[in-house]
Amino acid sequence: MSPFLAGITWLLVFQFAGEVIVRLAGLPLPGPVVGMALLFAMLTVRGRVPETLASASDGLAKHLSLLFVPAGVGVMMYARQLADEWLPIAVALAVSTVLAIAVAALVFRRLAGPADDR
Repeated sequence: MSPFLAGITWLLVFQFAGEVIVRLAGLPLPGPVVGMALLFAMLTVRGRVPETLASASDGLAKHLSLLFVPAGVGVMMYARQLADEWLPIAVALAVSTVLAIAVAALVFRRLAGPADDR
């Protein structure tokens, strides 16, 4: 088995494990996100990234722009609906962006500790 194929297999195994956990536990999370957390935990415990996984990850990262094609097609399919409902979409995007920045700042501030230590 090629290193790339072995790495892809590991990625799919963890995605599948995430899907199984989400469905069995009834979690309100996407299975791939849980699988990614499991993969991260495994890599943290191991302390290094296996060569097969690095090979697959590098190969996928080189073609990452292709993953945006379905999203672009989706936007074009719903262009009329987006044009009709642009205001609520724009407000939702603006509010969620501001909230995300605020939460990130608060978390950073909490984790960074008191300013006296710097």
